[in-house]
Amino acid sequence: MKIFDLDQNHLTHREIWKSATWMTIIVPTSMTAYLYLYSHGEVSLAASQPVLLYAIVAMVLLFPFDIFYLSSRYYLLRTLWRIFLPLQPISFSDFFLADILTSMAKVFSDLERSVCRMVHRQVATIAWFEADSVCGSHSIAIPLVLVFPYMCRFLQCLRQYKDTKEKTTLLNALKYSTAVPVIFLSALKYHVLPDRWTNNFRPLWLLSSVVNSLYSFYWDVTRDWDLSGFTRIFKFSKQHICSNLLYGRQWVYFWVIGSNLVLRCTWTYKLSAHLRHNYLTVFTITALEILRRFQWIFFRVENEWNKIKSGMQVSMSDIPKEEDKLLGSSN
Repeated sequence: MKIFDLDQNHLTHREIWKSATWMTIIVPTSMTAYLYLYSHGEVSLAASQPVLLYAIVAMVLLFPFDIFYLSSRYYLLRTLWRIFLPLQPISFSDFFLADILTSMAKVFSDLERSVCRMVHRQVATIAWFEADSVCGSHSIAIPLVLVFPYMCRFLQCLRQYKDTKEKTTLLNALKYSTAVPVIFLSALKYHVLPDRWTNNFRPLWLLSSVVNSLYSFYWDVTRDWDLSGFTRIFKFSKQHICSNLLYGRQWVYFWVIGSNLVLRCTWTYKLSAHLRHNYLTVFTITALEILRRFQWIFFRVENEWNKIKSGMQVSMSDIPKEEDKLLGSSN
């Protein structure tokens, strides 16, 4: 049986936590080994640690034998393939994972930077810190990788419009397209004169950031979560917002709406390539985005379940009652 187009013959929640625990152990262990070897002058061995970590993760993901949850790994790879090439009708799992990938745009950008430095032997050398190196901030690959998840989701929306002809999918596509000027206007800082950036492009970047944040927030609340009743809250008509709540107390919904607005605005900061050197701030915002997406997942699934439940109620109402059948047969 499938719920939300998700095959349940894969990982259980316990196995997911188990996999996450192993990754939580492996990554800090690799980092500790790197720092230990580097501090003791073993530069070449230190440089091999991140390469080894990336290689092991890639091998585990692509390992063709029936170990390490083969069916789940292949299901993930198939879903990713459908996201990258939306040539088939879009299922819930396709756009659900694609939405999560947009929260990982900065992760993909950092991953690309890391691989670039490994390829050019800039690991554990002073070149790692040089902004003007081949893998530095001037690279056009940074905005291209940042925008890639949004373009995948954009193409999915176009595919959904082709299949359903629903105009809301075009408005959703427009939402993802608003991330493009945020990313590329930010990247222009490294390709134009400082005065031109400050006077011309920085105001445009700020404007596009505001548009993207507010549009995304509006869509989260009114479409992804279908909490459109929040607009009636201040008119003291709260029946709609409380009618199909799965997560108990009403304050939870007020919290998630308010926090989502704040975190949507801070997330735009992290899409900006010219701010990537504020490492502590970027790390903090990345952690906050994990919280925002964690919240988003629960309420997005709630909305989908409410839709399914409504459809089930409609279909059940179409089934004639037993007494109606008896009356009809007696007549």
